[in-house]
Amino acid sequence: MVKRILLSAFLSLCGQVLAAQLTLEQCVVLAQENYPLVSRYELLDRTREINLFDIDKGWLPQITVYGQGTVQNVVPSFPDPLSDMMADSGMDFTGLGRVQYKAGADITQTLWDGGQSKSSRKMVRMQTDERRSELDVRMYAVRERVENLFFSILLMDEQVRLTRIMSELLESNLRKLRSMKANGTAMQSDVDMVEAEYLSSIQKTIQAESNAMSCRRMLGIFVGMDISGDRLVRPEGRMPSVMSIDRPELRLYEARFLENDAKNSVIKAGTMPRIGLFAQGFYGYPGFDYFSSMMNREPSFNFLAGIKVTWNIGSFYTKKNSERRLRFQSEGIVADREVFLFNTSILAQSQKDRIKELSDIMTEDGRIVELRASVRKAAESQLENGVIDVTTLLTKITDENRARLMAIYHEIEHLQSIYQLKYTLNR
Repeated sequence: MVKRILLSAFLSLCGQVLAAQLTLEQCVVLAQENYPLVSRYELLDRTREINLFDIDKGWLPQITVYGQGTVQNVVPSFPDPLSDMMADSGMDFTGLGRVQYKAGADITQTLWDGGQSKSSRKMVRMQTDERRSELDVRMYAVRERVENLFFSILLMDEQVRLTRIMSELLESNLRKLRSMKANGTAMQSDVDMVEAEYLSSIQKTIQAESNAMSCRRMLGIFVGMDISGDRLVRPEGRMPSVMSIDRPELRLYEARFLENDAKNSVIKAGTMPRIGLFAQGFYGYPGFDYFSSMMNREPSFNFLAGIKVTWNIGSFYTKKNSERRLRFQSEGIVADREVFLFNTSILAQSQKDRIKELSDIMTEDGRIVELRASVRKAAESQLENGVIDVTTLLTKITDENRARLMAIYHEIEHLQSIYQLKYTLNR
């Protein structure tokens, strides 16, 4: 966000002197910072902190407060001979009451949880890293969309420029033909033919300008600012210096592999014993002293404390299969990673071949444009001398314009192919 504010301020300052200039790299940065998905990063961090905080609370004393009342049809009692003997001796023995009640609290304190909290913390961190890597992959795709729009605008701007040049050329020849008609050396049909072609070029210019503006509006939505009056700086066509693949998908595969490792730690922790302290206290009837509760039915305070070891042996029943499932999942992740690298390497090689092909084609583009321009100029002279007709001249003008368009198209496509290769490699 700070980068975006600084960049916007810089562009605003430049706009006071001249039209703002936007580079491809600036557009990508602004688009990624403006993309709605970016808010998920902060949500991930907050969720991780909450989960870690809850895990840490597992080490705090756990307190359970309860209250209960029961009515029993049978209660513990002394044998009848003993009861009679105690009654004969003058002891008032009422026996244990059938109505029983108590209110109290149980407290437990974990001393050792078998590594459960440690493995759970690791699990939370690995899950967060995996989800963050997924977001990185989705955010990385924004770069490709922005680059495609950027190069489309560059190409359309060039189309606008060339159609304007063609319109000026046709307008110049139209003026000549009108002069020739006034002198009786050209027919009205010749003038009409060139004028129709001139008006058609005007229509093409309007259409090209509309398409360019549409793409600019789309790019403006991505970067979060109006770029209708900004000039896009054509990037340099430098090949990446390093050809190794460094895509965010590779970090996603690594994060998934580490998440499986964390799950394995949780499984191992589930087979370990737990050690803890416990305490129980309650007020009610009967108390721990049953003999006293048989002699009178008054409620009393009762308390006990101790240490407890628990071990869930049943976790061993599924441990082996759980570990095997995780191992298979990890092997699947490795296989997916290799497939991704294989396909990406093939795509990168195809893009490098296309870049070389375009480089070879571009070596002749300049010469073709020069020749087409020379032929067109000669045709203009021939038309003035009555050697050729207007149709031939229009053909030569169209050929020259097509040659210029193809030269620009090859140049822009060459640049875009280089950046597509950079995208494929993440360079």
